[in-house]
Amino acid sequence: MAAATENDDNDSLANHLKPDSEPAPVNLSPPPPAEEKPLSKNAQKKQLKQQRYEAKKAEKKAQEKEHKRKEGERKHKEWEETLANATEEERLKLIESRRSLRKERMEKRSEEKEKKMERLTKAKEIGQNIVIDVDFAHLMSESEISSLVQQIMYCYAVNGRSSSPCHLWLTGVQGEMSTQLDKLPGFEKWFIEKESRCYIEAMADRKENLVYLTADSETVLEDLDPKDIYIIGGLVDRNRFKGITMNKAQEQGIKTAKLPIGEYMKMSSSQVLTVNQVLEILVKFLETRDWKTSFFTVIPQRKRTGVDPVVDCSKPEPLSEEHQEEDDLLERKKVCVEAPLESGS
Repeated sequence: MAAATENDDNDSLANHLKPDSEPAPVNLSPPPPAEEKPLSKNAQKKQLKQQRYEAKKAEKKAQEKEHKRKEGERKHKEWEETLANATEEERLKLIESRRSLRKERMEKRSEEKEKKMERLTKAKEIGQNIVIDVDFAHLMSESEISSLVQQIMYCYAVNGRSSSPCHLWLTGVQGEMSTQLDKLPGFEKWFIEKESRCYIEAMADRKENLVYLTADSETVLEDLDPKDIYIIGGLVDRNRFKGITMNKAQEQGIKTAKLPIGEYMKMSSSQVLTVNQVLEILVKFLETRDWKTSFFTVIPQRKRTGVDPVVDCSKPEPLSEEHQEEDDLLERKKVCVEAPLESGS
């Protein structure tokens, strides 16, 4: 009897706690994708222009590759014919001569590499500190990060062959950015400072010397102060984030400055520079201490209007074999995704 009473009490409590109605089933299916807005006529024209450019670039690359292949076959055929028509003694001399030339090239390459390391070592000790801030990876797509990584690779190559290289830093190297950088051939051997922390933390003891380069700054950079550390924002397609680098610098309480480009040239409608172009301008200024030469040497003609002044940059110094190989690799991998120069950054 007691058991029956206990069961009745439990049933009464269960009925009291039971909701008046069953809850509606939860819809766990993803929401339907939002309809993409049609591109404006101007955007369609830009897209078509970009597609034509990419197609033309791909065609040119294929032609160059085919030409290089045929040239290699031609030289190999000539070499085989030369050996076939030579006497045994002449053949041995030709082979020995070719080996000597190859050895000489290898020694020269090794010597150039040693000189390069000497320059970079000296730059680490007394050179101008320049930071590429890559702490924006969370705002970029994987392809945009990949584009920035290629620009960083170009920065390293340009700095390495400069007669007055800077001491180059990468800060905020985390997540996908770190993963893609690690995929670069030989990245672990780069003579460069790699920091997972933001520069504001990594250089906390030199905060008063930090200068963020942004087109939104009212301060014009007249010279590079050896004591200062100049920061380049590593952000692709920053049109989506107007004024982001300026706001970041203000929030951190550090100085800002902009390049004096407007004092030397008028930019065309394509008022943009890549991260590597900004770095190359700074490195060129370290070599020449001349802004005009630096701007007109680095900034492409298509981005400028008006008549160029006489600047001796039409015949650059021929690249060494090591540097030529670097340029060949960069030409295959470089992706020119640009960041705005005049608009907020």
